[in-house]
Amino acid sequence: MNKTAEKQELLDKIVEAIQDVKGEDIMIFDLSNIENSVAETFVICSGNSNTQVAALAGSVEKKVRNELKERPWHVEGTENAMWVLVDYVSVVVHIFQKQVREYYDIEELWGDAKITKIENEF
Repeated sequence: MNKTAEKQELLDKIVEAIQDVKGEDIMIFDLSNIENSVAETFVICSGNSNTQVAALAGSVEKKVRNELKERPWHVEGTENAMWVLVDYVSVVVHIFQKQVREYYDIEELWGDAKITKIENEF
């Protein structure tokens, strides 16, 4: 399998894992054409509480580990679960509580990125 197909499979599993725990406002940012970006792709979503944010991060890690045999390079923010970052190097997942996401307005940081909004399936 080529790198593009592997990355798409990783993205698909991440989105499925987020949807499994009813994550909201899922957006995929393609940063591959942005010079000096820290990753090729960012996935951003929201949860309604620290419990849901932690569950979303756990769901992503578990689904990717069980189905793709991949583990994140780094995970951050699990102590208080206001936001959690799950880093798979080429794909970084940001999971925020709604009010924290609104405060940081992280989407505005990548105005040049190609953005895909995923519709919730629940």
